[in-house]
Amino acid sequence: MIIENNQPDPHKWVEAHADYLYAYARARINDEELARDLVQETFLAALEKVKNFEGRSSERTWLTAILRNKVIDVYRKKSSALINIDVKHAEDEQADFFDDNYGHWTAERAPQPFGIEDNDPLTAKEFNRVLMLCMQKLPALWLSVFTMKHIDEESTDTICSELKLTSSNFWVIIHRAKLNLRACLQKNWI
Repeated sequence: MIIENNQPDPHKWVEAHADYLYAYARARINDEELARDLVQETFLAALEKVKNFEGRSSERTWLTAILRNKVIDVYRKKSSALINIDVKHAEDEQADFFDDNYGHWTAERAPQPFGIEDNDPLTAKEFNRVLMLCMQKLPALWLSVFTMKHIDEESTDTICSELKLTSSNFWVIIHRAKLNLRACLQKNWI
């Protein structure tokens, strides 16, 4: 895939990397069309920057880094265009999670075991499908923060910097996202 002068060979990118890049984007963006567009934009950006490729990483790693930056741009746009109604709706869904007096879980909202303790690949695949559906229900900013933290394994500092969040705001968002995902999984998985 690297041609003799140590430059990537764009003629082979689609065949060699498109499926991998699409799966990467799809795991982070819950929109098939947008994921396809991001892969195409990645190839175009890489084509424009092909002369700058120094060969310090593999071609796939280089293309994935470009795609990662495009995904973060989507997160930024979604988080800056965040509509307070989405957040208000998600927060309202959490209103009955805790007892008003003591802050303890209410009996009907207390965490339940998910039943995925076995390592059955079919069960894991189905669980991941339900998890992705639940993630689609999160407000855009919450989804961005959750995905960057738990799928991309980015540091808190990086997420706060990229999405222009304070540390305390980050932790509130990640907590609320987890509460909503847990509630959705308990409703649709268990």
